[in-house]
Amino acid sequence: MSKKAELVVKGKKLAVSNLDKVLYPKVGFTKGQVIDYYIRIAPVLLPHLRDRPLTMKRYPNGVDGEFFYEKNCPVHRPNWVKTAKVWSEGNNRYMNYCLAQDLPTLVWAANLADLELHTSLARKIDIERPTMMVFDLDPGAPANIVQCCQVGLWLRDLLGEMKLKSFAKTSGSKGLQVYVPLNTAGVSFDDTKALSRALAQYLEREHVDLVISNMSKALRKGKIFVDWSQNDQHKTTVCVYSLRAKEEPTVSTPVTWDEVENCLKKKKPDLLKFRSDQTLKRVEKMGDLFGPVEKLKQKLPKKWKL
Repeated sequence: MSKKAELVVKGKKLAVSNLDKVLYPKVGFTKGQVIDYYIRIAPVLLPHLRDRPLTMKRYPNGVDGEFFYEKNCPVHRPNWVKTAKVWSEGNNRYMNYCLAQDLPTLVWAANLADLELHTSLARKIDIERPTMMVFDLDPGAPANIVQCCQVGLWLRDLLGEMKLKSFAKTSGSKGLQVYVPLNTAGVSFDDTKALSRALAQYLEREHVDLVISNMSKALRKGKIFVDWSQNDQHKTTVCVYSLRAKEEPTVSTPVTWDEVENCLKKKKPDLLKFRSDQTLKRVEKMGDLFGPVEKLKQKLPKKWKL
């Protein structure tokens, strides 16, 4: 039998259910704890969700069960959940995405076992203009996040030569992600995709033993795939501070470049592995290391040669 309760969140009544249901069996992490995490992380998470079409990745039976992506906002949503219409070329129709604009909406999504929050790189008001450029560094075993750190530092330095400041976060899974804030007019996904692809291919040429820019999984063994393809209007990336559906409730967590260098130096992957409780403590101590990603204005170079 479904155990139901009612929460009042910022003045809005919200029905929640099965708070004691275990969603992470290995560590006994429950749905109630998932909701609690999202409530506590909300002050730094919500600015990164606001106005960005949200794709929900739901695990109704926990991380060991089947999951599904939900792009269209559920019709049974509360009337205060905001949405955004976005044209889908693949579906040849408009999709009605949820917008996680406030804490009640975030709690509502968590109650649906939406463990992972995947967002657009653009905001609803100008869905064709990315506010950032993203690189997803994905290790092929036996490579791990330590090798991702090396590639991330090479990438940081290349971007620095272009006068672009970049920020790192863990994927919360195996890899590392590098974000370049833009937040300026006149930039397109064609622009960010072309430059990110060129940078990935340059790194592959310069470090052929470690880097690959080709998506083929068969070629990734022992290498770091620099995924530039996320720079696309029709793709999403896992939002900073989102939980991941792994054995433990790990989080996509911002890290400093000093921490990236330290992980590479010590060759300890666990230095960049953060569970929900650790991420909350980091935010309490360090604030939102990813704050500039939403605000810092940078322009892509008009001409570049690699």
